[in-house]
Amino acid sequence: MPLSSTRLMPTQDSGKTPTPSSVGHWMGKYPGRTLLRLAATLGGLWLASTALGLLWPKPDQVAKGDPSVDKATSLAPLPKQPIIILLVGIDSDQLNDLTNQAAPMGSANADSLMLVKVAAKQPVEVLQLPIELAVTLPGSNGMQPLASSYGRGGIALTADVIAEILGLRKGQPHRFVVIPRKALRVLVDGLGDVEVNLNAPFKHQDNAQNYSVDLQAGRQRLNGGQVEQLVRYRAGPEEESGRRQRQQWILNGLSRQLRQPNTLAKLPKLLKEFSKEVQTDITPRELLSLTAAALSNNQFPIISELPLAPRAGEQTLRQLKASHPMPLWPQGN
Repeated sequence: MPLSSTRLMPTQDSGKTPTPSSVGHWMGKYPGRTLLRLAATLGGLWLASTALGLLWPKPDQVAKGDPSVDKATSLAPLPKQPIIILLVGIDSDQLNDLTNQAAPMGSANADSLMLVKVAAKQPVEVLQLPIELAVTLPGSNGMQPLASSYGRGGIALTADVIAEILGLRKGQPHRFVVIPRKALRVLVDGLGDVEVNLNAPFKHQDNAQNYSVDLQAGRQRLNGGQVEQLVRYRAGPEEESGRRQRQQWILNGLSRQLRQPNTLAKLPKLLKEFSKEVQTDITPRELLSLTAAALSNNQFPIISELPLAPRAGEQTLRQLKASHPMPLWPQGN
């Protein structure tokens, strides 16, 4: 299956998404190509505003009948159709940090990538994307890890590459959220400590990155800082699959916390605080609606991963297993 070679976003030497101040440079260098991209962007914004009426009902349209749904929709009306959100966890503490204080040092890297499908009265579906997946990126020689797409072209290039790999429909993913480490701590501490059952102790000290983890084995409750330790921990460059497993523990723990009796009352304030720490194109009303849809059933998230071919020797980049029908995810959508 061919991987992405898209040119959605121009590649810059700095590895960052083009800023308004750089638009003139790109228009001067590639006038025809840039004007086409600007036209496509404006058209996309118009289509997105039009699509709101298709994805979300008017505020007074609320589902009736199921008590659990009625309780959830006290937050906001449920979306009309499944919504797919791209989550990008980055390795800087805050969005505007000049350095990530991580490895490789520099601007923020994509530390985790997930797609989340949220639909009314259905369990949330989560696809964990391997950041070590080998892809072709604009301006790069040879294969690069999927994680590099964020540093080279921001959220637009990342979404475009993922959509091509998975065979998503036009317009998917519908929304995105870029989550720095502080946002994760705010979310966990706002919901309350997350319960996990660790199958082993985790101890590690990295002075270069000012990072340490010291967690005991067994059932326990973790605060925001401890959750950050757990999801960041990686025993070595080939241990990404283990880190995805630990992320699953946290996702299930957060799901349990969301369903606690006292959670609903504090959600609007918590989501407001969380929104201050992330970059997203989800409006406050949409965020409440998505949360309501996630709470409209009592099932845990359905978490899946892409099928990877066996690792060859000491290689760090991975390939997808061959001969899987498109789209790879979500099934039946």
